[in-house]
Amino acid sequence: MKAITCLFFITLTLLAGVYQACAELPVITSFTQDGVLICSNLPSGSLASVQWASSPTGPWQTNWASLSSVTVASNGTIQVSVPMFYRVQGVVTPDGMVPIPAGTFTMGDVSDTNLNGDAAPTVISVSGFYMDQNLVSFSQWQGVYSYATNQGYSFADPGLGQAANHPVQSVDWFDCVKWSNARSRQTGLTPVYYTDAGFTQVFTNGDSGATIYANWSANGYRLPTEAEWELAARGGLSGQRFPWGNTISWSQANYYGDPLSVDTNNGFFYDLATAKDYDPAFSGGDNGNIPYTSPVGSFPSNNYGLNDMAGNVFEWCWDWYGTPYGLPTTTNPTGPATGGVRVLRGGSWGFNAISARCANRGVNPPSNSPSYFGFRCVKGL
Repeated sequence: MKAITCLFFITLTLLAGVYQACAELPVITSFTQDGVLICSNLPSGSLASVQWASSPTGPWQTNWASLSSVTVASNGTIQVSVPMFYRVQGVVTPDGMVPIPAGTFTMGDVSDTNLNGDAAPTVISVSGFYMDQNLVSFSQWQGVYSYATNQGYSFADPGLGQAANHPVQSVDWFDCVKWSNARSRQTGLTPVYYTDAGFTQVFTNGDSGATIYANWSANGYRLPTEAEWELAARGGLSGQRFPWGNTISWSQANYYGDPLSVDTNNGFFYDLATAKDYDPAFSGGDNGNIPYTSPVGSFPSNNYGLNDMAGNVFEWCWDWYGTPYGLPTTTNPTGPATGGVRVLRGGSWGFNAISARCANRGVNPPSNSPSYFGFRCVKGL
């Protein structure tokens, strides 16, 4: 399980740590000359993946070798023998979430000069939070959906999925919000979404036309804000088109290829797909088969350990669509107070590379539920 929380580089001579700020900062309690590392302040029951390198120089994305994942003890520590240089490369909580570090970043389209016209670069600050490592799968959806309907929840759509381990699809915004509330209650957390401003009536029924209020201080599951989603998708990289860099290929995401090398009129120079077509691994190409989603986690994760932050299915966010960014504030913005369409992010199997960019903003009425819409949850620290 790969989910970057912090980076540490330790030499036996310097015994000094260099780290990135993160949501729940692991603490190095000791690192002995025989290579025994003890690290604390990790979520009990989670898995920590420790990696090592013969030198801390060079591109760290490719310069590290893995050790086995280590289960964090009940006291929040791990102990493992490692070579001279190491990093604590991943922590995944028992509910499948990874901590996303707080940060101030440039939200919007830097690489393509605001190509869509609605993503002007804006400096935004976001507090740390947890995010689902994967899109909500069809099997995960079904488990909470069954609980919810037995508790009196109603849904406009039952949700669909190509298979149990594929993302749920064909779900509207309202159902994702209700499902998040049910997931919270099922696990003993406080629901986030209500039908009154006093947060006394949990949102369990209703759809188009319902006014939903979010209790941002509740500890339950919820949809990410648009700013949270983009911060997480970028994985700590600055100004890149995609969660891993400036180009995209079928080895990195499930999307509709349209490379300039094939489509010399309308293709995209940053698309390295080998044909103008759906991803052949999940469609059968042009032989008449219907294209479809890919299993969650099929592609390499970004630097925060998140999968499918580009392609597969669009992801619903909380925000009503509006411009500029930073409504009503540039610190933890939550979008306009009202609107006609909600924001979706990340692209999908049926859309080309421009939609898979970190800065791309999709919009749709919250009651719509086409086959390329899905979601993932976040929760506060």
